[in-house]
Amino acid sequence: MTAGLPQPASAPTMYFVGVTTGGSAIHAVFRAWKPLLGLESAELVGIDLPLDADREDYRRVVRFIGDDPLSRGALVTTHKLRLFEASRDLLVRLNDDARELAEVSCLVSEDDGVAGLALDAVTSGLALRAITPDLAGRQVLLMGAGGAALALASYLASLPREQAPTHVTVTDVVARNLESLAAHVRGRGADGWDYVLLERDQPQDDLLAALPAGSLVVNATGKGKDRPGSPLSDDAVFPEGALCWEFNYRGSLEFLHQARRQAGARDLQVHDGWIYFVHGWTRAIAEVFDLDIPTEGPGFDRIAEAAREVR
Repeated sequence: MTAGLPQPASAPTMYFVGVTTGGSAIHAVFRAWKPLLGLESAELVGIDLPLDADREDYRRVVRFIGDDPLSRGALVTTHKLRLFEASRDLLVRLNDDARELAEVSCLVSEDDGVAGLALDAVTSGLALRAITPDLAGRQVLLMGAGGAALALASYLASLPREQAPTHVTVTDVVARNLESLAAHVRGRGADGWDYVLLERDQPQDDLLAALPAGSLVVNATGKGKDRPGSPLSDDAVFPEGALCWEFNYRGSLEFLHQARRQAGARDLQVHDGWIYFVHGWTRAIAEVFDLDIPTEGPGFDRIAEAAREVR
């Protein structure tokens, strides 16, 4: 384990399990949120694990949270799938999405042990509704089929027919990811989606060019955050009036910059991952500290504004 486990908590504590948690905006944001949420005495502590962490590392994290009286839970980012795989037998409760998606994005210390929750389908849906409340009549190009894309696809597949997009195309460079996502959305009743297997670093310009005006284009590949680059070349042209959503809010964010350069000429609406970040963290904080945090309206607006002020 890169940094080892933290010391036992001396105050109610939530953890952030990631790779390089020190660079996240959540540390400043959490401090701004504490008085708004009645968490003045609470702490947020990062736990850094390498991408190739051992199975036992994940199990140590779960046991630590379960055994330490003031450790209330954790948000899990990059390690969601591997933590689930390594620690499923240690988790006393799973929500439906954790079982279906085979991932854990939130750990919650409960009286009888640690619960594992997958919240990404909920939070990606909340974030998408903040971008556009209605996908009816739109097509979607979802670039990437990993964990974050799977959560968004799960949300899209659950929409009533009258609110759902007219067509969804999902791309990835790993056949297994596409197969897993396809099986999941079919299980939720979605059919007629297209799944496109690409060569590594193959630009997706042709798929973008085939979209009609007003389509939703999502970068869920990890390019621009985990590694530099974009799933599109700099010659790519976005559809007129497209909604362009970069899942990330930090990193080199090449896709985001490509969309912004065309925003004026192509009448694009361009969004980064900040609202996803806010919804993701507030949902996890609500679970960990057993709070009723609003997802919209004036209460949520105050929380979002406090986050923007320290971004």
